Amino acid sequence: MRFPPILAIIALSSLSSAAFAQDSTELLRELIHESEINKTNYIENTFKYTRVVDGHSIVNLPAHVLDVRISHRFDPINSGLYNFLGLDAAVMRLGFDYGITNNIMIGAGHSVYQKTYDAFFKIRLLKQSTGEVNMPLSLSFVPTIAINTLKQFNAEKTLFSDRVSWVMQLLIAKKFSEKFSLQLMPTFIHADKISFAHVDLNIAAIGFAATRRISKRLNINGEYYYRLNDNGSAAHNVLSFGIDLGTGGHVFQLHFTNSIGMTEKSFISETTNQWEDGNILFGFNISRVFQLKKKHY
Repeated sequence: MRFPPILAIIALSSLSSAAFAQDSTELLRELIHESEINKTNYIENTFKYTRVVDGHSIVNLPAHVLDVRISHRFDPINSGLYNFLGLDAAVMRLGFDYGITNNIMIGAGHSVYQKTYDAFFKIRLLKQSTGEVNMPLSLSFVPTIAINTLKQFNAEKTLFSDRVSWVMQLLIAKKFSEKFSLQLMPTFIHADKISFAHVDLNIAAIGFAATRRISKRLNINGEYYYRLNDNGSAAHNVLSFGIDLGTGGHVFQLHFTNSIGMTEKSFISETTNQWEDGNILFGFNISRVFQLKKKHY
């Protein structure tokens, strides 16, 4: 039995179409697999917030986001019931941070402690990622300047430059899992001449920070700075613990520390309280963020 030519043509066309469809499907799968391999996946939420306790974390504000931050630090808990366990007295810092881009943010603030004005910028140099670009850690650079505006109580007048301190800091962070991250903070401080009896105005320190995620809205943080010199002064190393509570546009941070200062120069190089003496201070930060420019998708 012979097939008509038209049936043979239809049969061959069907077979060719099926083979072409199969080849196309396989090619599409290979392209999708290759694109997934070559795609760069950036690691997010290394820390919950832009600060660990007082010090900076590796996290930046998104572009065009303003963060209004109010920080309180009370007196030592061991000051007794007469002082309501330290809650009768407090110092405060009011700060304004802003994301210029996703990788650059700036900030400024005023502290009651030493009537200090401070400003900083934070630039992200590297971001942890996997895929085509495999970057094992994140890296940011944070320079800070602070000005002590306390009135003079002696006859000798100081120059404006005597009131200025500055800090250079690197943030080196790695997110090891969805629940745990570590950060290293090499720090160099040039202190002002009127705030504290520093043996050396140039102080080197190394900081360590960690965060542990408990739930979607709750993190536990720890922060410690070890001074590498200036050991002849009355200052002690600062150790702080805290929790982050996220509630929509607000972030609440509750913490315990031995430092009353809330700028890098003050809490790293001018902390006089010690945990072993019971000089532990309770404090909290309240952060409210505002989107100042509409997102473009």
